[in-house]
Amino acid sequence: MHKQTTISIIAIILGIIIISFPMLGVIAASNILGLSVLLLAIFLLTNGVSEVEYNTTKGLLNTILGIIMLIISLGLIFNPSIFTFLTALTIYLAGIFLIIIGLIIIVGNRDNKYGFWMGILGIVLGVIYIIIGTYINNPLILGSLIGIWLLVTGVLNLLNDGY
Repeated sequence: MHKQTTISIIAIILGIIIISFPMLGVIAASNILGLSVLLLAIFLLTNGVSEVEYNTTKGLLNTILGIIMLIISLGLIFNPSIFTFLTALTIYLAGIFLIIIGLIIIVGNRDNKYGFWMGILGIVLGVIYIIIGTYINNPLILGSLIGIWLLVTGVLNLLNDGY
């Protein structure tokens, strides 16, 4: 199976998990956001490592961002006091991460015919994430936004590959 196809399928699966997971409503807000950021970190790490040989800059940026997000997500999942301390910052960080990912995709995905739109979607969802986080502060909606981005990005990558 083509490496990009595998990553696209992983993104779709992670997106569906993130969109579905908040509907359970059982886990605390820090765990929901932590899991969402963890799954996004897994995607970025997988994508970054596989991308290094084709686009070194994009691969390294995705890998570094994935590691940072992995550390933050584990802190949110395993230490709820971090969530209490960083609630406002966490909401902004997740939105900022989506915006940064969108910019990386715009710069590094020129060979993907949907790359520009995937990047724009990341930027728009990042801004929406910050706005919703600031005024509504509903972790179920916030987690779903990350899931939507992963799902759409995975589908667009599959379409680009011709599947």
